[in-house]
Amino acid sequence: MTDNPLDLTGHVLLVTGAGQGVGRRVAQLAAARGAAVAVNDVSADRAAEVVEELRAAGASAAAAVADVGDFDGFGAAVAKIGDELGPIDILINNAGNRGAEAPAHAPRAFWEQDLDDWRPFTHVNLDGVMIATRHVFPHMMSRKYGRVITVISDAGRVGEINGMEAYSGAKAGAAGFTRSMARLGGRFNITANYVALGATRTPAIAEAIADEEFAEKVLGGYLIRRFGEPDDAAHVILFLATGASGWITGQTIPVNGGYSLTL
Repeated sequence: MTDNPLDLTGHVLLVTGAGQGVGRRVAQLAAARGAAVAVNDVSADRAAEVVEELRAAGASAAAAVADVGDFDGFGAAVAKIGDELGPIDILINNAGNRGAEAPAHAPRAFWEQDLDDWRPFTHVNLDGVMIATRHVFPHMMSRKYGRVITVISDAGRVGEINGMEAYSGAKAGAAGFTRSMARLGGRFNITANYVALGATRTPAIAEAIADEEFAEKVLGGYLIRRFGEPDDAAHVILFLATGASGWITGQTIPVNGGYSLTL
């Protein structure tokens, strides 16, 4: 530990969905600030690549290969990280979309959908957040210290359509759950906040925004006429993971280029 409130030395940080995009950048920045980093991804290859990169830079890192929506499998991964790096006291719930490489859109209009269309969204974006937090929270309680940062989407705040209804609902559910964790964790010095992202340049949307006409249409709804970058999200997420944010809990931090405005 140091006197620098932005330093993460001595902490063990778990990032879900850290094999690419925002999660990968969070892992890189957390390692640079001194954290031991557990890299979760459903892909063993992606997780191993990030771990190798972090270790090459001198950081302490380990892979946590698991599907966030698999209660027992994710629990086993958390136990393994505890043995390798120590108890996790910072959790970044970053995994999203429909898991793996699938887009954040259902294939049919809402009035034609059924449970099979919705489950991929709730499995990752709601169940995954609850499962990861459930397995890590007891370690935070025993240490009387913790940070839970959940990455949601502005879709969960404004309610998107055209195949994004279930995604919006799952993200809004994750936000409500995070507020509950803020209430539950306060007595244990555990904060819980969420970061609401606008359209951010990640592998999940790379193909879509490569279409210039589509990209221009999307950016018409943004005050800052560019897509977010992983750094835009990662720096805010890491601030909430540090000691500098100790009196912030239960809050929404939008990182959205002005896509939505609210008090």
